[in-house]
Amino acid sequence: MQLDLTPCGPVDISYVVNGPIETNTYFAISGDEAIVIDPAWEGEELAQSFAAAHPGVRIVAIVCTHGHADHVGGVAGMRRTLGPEVPYLLPADDAQMPAVNIAHQRSAWGIETEDPGAPDRLIGEGDAIPFGTAALQVIATPGHTPGGVVLFCAAEGGAIAFVGDTLFPGSHGRTDLAGGDERAIVASLARLGELLPRETLCLVGHGPSTTVERELATNPFMGAAW
Repeated sequence: MQLDLTPCGPVDISYVVNGPIETNTYFAISGDEAIVIDPAWEGEELAQSFAAAHPGVRIVAIVCTHGHADHVGGVAGMRRTLGPEVPYLLPADDAQMPAVNIAHQRSAWGIETEDPGAPDRLIGEGDAIPFGTAALQVIATPGHTPGGVVLFCAAEGGAIAFVGDTLFPGSHGRTDLAGGDERAIVASLARLGELLPRETLCLVGHGPSTTVERELATNPFMGAAW
């Protein structure tokens, strides 16, 4: 895969930490359009708060980096609030994951999560998701889940990657849950280290952000090859 690194215009990012597992829900804004990434919880409130803070900006898509309950839990509420014309996008290889993981989360931790329903569009490597003058480029990064993806944006102010639970500072996402694969996630991280510009800001699913350059220098999994 070859990424388009041509700057696509300014992109603003806002985020909310929400849900019982403190997931980072991101809003990527280009002009008067925005994409919601990983709405974890209380989708109605997420949509209403965003509208109040960004009048005149229209959400054009809801995109989840993978199908775990703590990343899709707010989808149903957002869809009710925003209307059926705003599509919900999910990686193709995680199409069955939400129902399975919602049941696991309920039995393991007693957390009830609303099913997001069927996605309007299944996404995979090489797809582009446009908004405003920008676009999110989809990179397949299996390992945390079979269909996990990273969403890359060549923004005017610097490259951005929404990495979900594939990458964490100095580490990577869990591989002990159903569908997890340690060998696959290490290969995905090594590939990200090759594909993404070193200055890329990596916005993670939980906790603080990092950069590709920092991870190449400090994360033992980024350069590993099994």
